Amino acid sequence: MMAFSSFWKYCAPLSLLLLLSYSQTARGQAVDTENVTVFEGGTAHISCRLQNYDGSIVVIQNPRRQTLFFNGSRGLKDDRFQMVLFSPQLVRITLTNVSVSDEGGYFCQLYTNATHHRVATLSVVVLPEVPIVEVKTEAVEGGQVELACVSPRSKPPATLRWVRDRREIPGVISQQENGKTVSVSNTIRIPVERKDNGAALSCEAFHPALVGQKRVRHYSLDVHFAPTVKIIPPPGILREGDSLSLTCAVTGNPIPRDIQWTRVNDTLPERAEKTGNILHMSRLSQSHNGTYLCQAHNNYGRAADHYTLLVYVSVSPTSHPTIVHPTPPSFRFSEEYKDPGAVVETHSAVPYAVIGGILALLVFTIICVLIVTIWCSVRQKGSYLTHEASGLDEHGEVQEAFLNGNDASQGKKEYLL
Repeated sequence: MMAFSSFWKYCAPLSLLLLLSYSQTARGQAVDTENVTVFEGGTAHISCRLQNYDGSIVVIQNPRRQTLFFNGSRGLKDDRFQMVLFSPQLVRITLTNVSVSDEGGYFCQLYTNATHHRVATLSVVVLPEVPIVEVKTEAVEGGQVELACVSPRSKPPATLRWVRDRREIPGVISQQENGKTVSVSNTIRIPVERKDNGAALSCEAFHPALVGQKRVRHYSLDVHFAPTVKIIPPPGILREGDSLSLTCAVTGNPIPRDIQWTRVNDTLPERAEKTGNILHMSRLSQSHNGTYLCQAHNNYGRAADHYTLLVYVSVSPTSHPTIVHPTPPSFRFSEEYKDPGAVVETHSAVPYAVIGGILALLVFTIICVLIVTIWCSVRQKGSYLTHEASGLDEHGEVQEAFLNGNDASQGKKEYLL
């Protein structure tokens, strides 16, 4: 009994010291983590920091509480997860090709007498791609075009704006959630004219993770409008034997593909060649005279231009032309019109007008001379008849006096009365 008391006297303090030491060691173990932010498609490094680790069990789980690793051994068959470090101070795994579905809290658990765990939150940032331009309503001259700038996926949401000539165009912003990402659009409506065709616009996307940079989509306005037509003739006077090439300059959006050459109220000459927008005629003669019409059309209208051709007759050096007319041989004009069958009146200044004027003046002069001649003849005949009548009256009076004899004075008196 004395021996047991003596043993307990010396062993009890030692046992108490060992128990206290073990208790302090168990209470001293701990685990800690850090939150992780990574771009979509990147690689995430998830770390578990250990304190006073004594070889206890360490378990790492994903947000769905599936075990990824158990003391360094793989639990979930997902090759994107790799154990890169397992030491008494640090346990680290990597996750490659991160997607938004991998977001959430990853658990680091240390199993001792009491379970210790910490959560490392993984956040995935989705950068916006280059925006897309969607044409809601097409641009037609005199109307309005509706354009939408769209960023299909981003996290957090991107900021969009329209810019023209370094000035922002205000639009209507809308957002739509697609799971963990957000789709953003900016829609504008602007009036357009023909001069706006090809105007440069840009859609810009901003995002906090781009750090002052931006993603830009450039867009050129495509304004549809009716065509315009202009015939370009060669300069100078055209004579018999010359060649002629008429070019039909056509604009429009879309560009008309079918260009028609015709001659008003007649068919094209046999030797006329049509090559696209060019009409070529060789060895000109007066049979080529006429008004030539170039027509073009698209889905938004039609247009035409006219050219009046007059071929002069070649004059030999020894001949003396009667009339010299300095007026240019042709007269052209253009117009846009709605009815392709409409014939537009043309006026050409020709030398025959001078000939007609001279003939008219000559006929007028002859008629005036005839009228004066007839009038003078009638007047002279009337004067002769008047004198003849007067002579007959005097002769009658003398004869009567002679027959009456002495009564003449009385008869004369009566005659005078």
